Amino acid sequence: MERCKENPIITPADVKPSREGYRVLGAFNPGAVRFGDEILLLLRVAEGCEPREGYACVPVYRFEEGRSYPDILAFWLDDPEVELKDTRGVAYRGRNYLSTISHIRLARSRDGVHFTVEDRPFIYPIDEREEYGVEDARVTFIEGRYYINYTAVSRDSWATALAVTDDFHTVERLGLIFHPENKDVALFPERIGGKYYALHRPNNSGFGKASIWIAESPDLIHWGNHRCIVRPRDNPWESVKIGGGAPPVKTDEGWLIIYHGKGEAGYSLFGLLLDLEEPWRVVRRGATPLLTPEEPYEREGFFGNVVFSNGVVEKDGRLYIYYGASDETTCLAVADVNDILASL
Repeated sequence: MERCKENPIITPADVKPSREGYRVLGAFNPGAVRFGDEILLLLRVAEGCEPREGYACVPVYRFEEGRSYPDILAFWLDDPEVELKDTRGVAYRGRNYLSTISHIRLARSRDGVHFTVEDRPFIYPIDEREEYGVEDARVTFIEGRYYINYTAVSRDSWATALAVTDDFHTVERLGLIFHPENKDVALFPERIGGKYYALHRPNNSGFGKASIWIAESPDLIHWGNHRCIVRPRDNPWESVKIGGGAPPVKTDEGWLIIYHGKGEAGYSLFGLLLDLEEPWRVVRRGATPLLTPEEPYEREGFFGNVVFSNGVVEKDGRLYIYYGASDETTCLAVADVNDILASL
């Protein structure tokens, strides 16, 4: 992979806060898609509150009378019922509040490198299932429509929700499609044997480690026949957990998956090839990462030593791989499809 010389291509400074009193801490982990003559990114925008002396302030969403809006809760630091959870948030009277909250924001580009970020959120929390934010969108063009799956975060932990749009102006919410704790969902862009398929990543709290699973569906809503197809390996880059990335890319040799692995070296990107007709069958898997945190913007930031991709676009015969760096900025790496396939 060749990193874009202009990395990072989007930083928090490029994004307008969604309300007064908020500050943008991260613009990262974008979904990506071609739309007309544009490339669209669906950025995860993480916001916190401007500091206020003597108080711990946290961002929240309010849900009232069928509408939702961002707000601020301010906790007096001398209140004995206020418990600071290091940088992650505040606990008050038995309830946890996060120090940041995320929404999805659109960014548009003609060349795939220089983006204009829209001023308003595109997908934002609308009910209690998303009360702690919406994160890490993937967008897949399926049968003439753009399906967007994203992580919905609440006091019940994280789950995966689905939405659909035709114009990237209006969005129809379709609800949760994978219950807690399950994320890193990537939809295949076409039916296989008459069925829809998706990669997903349930959390393991008992035996085993977080791995990549596959499921099938008749309608993109109801999912079953779950199977684990790829597990972490004992190496420096993916010994802790792995998860799917962008929607699969169809090639003559199989479905190309760019996935992430977490190990002692942080988060890295890998390549994986699945069979075209039997996508639960692994054809090849790269032995070493395609991309590891090396540049300063990948090693230092809100959460350092992270490269994480959930958006890939084919352009001029090459793959434009958009990735989040250190949970703070958006970057770009470009690679020839055949070069990636040859490396697996």
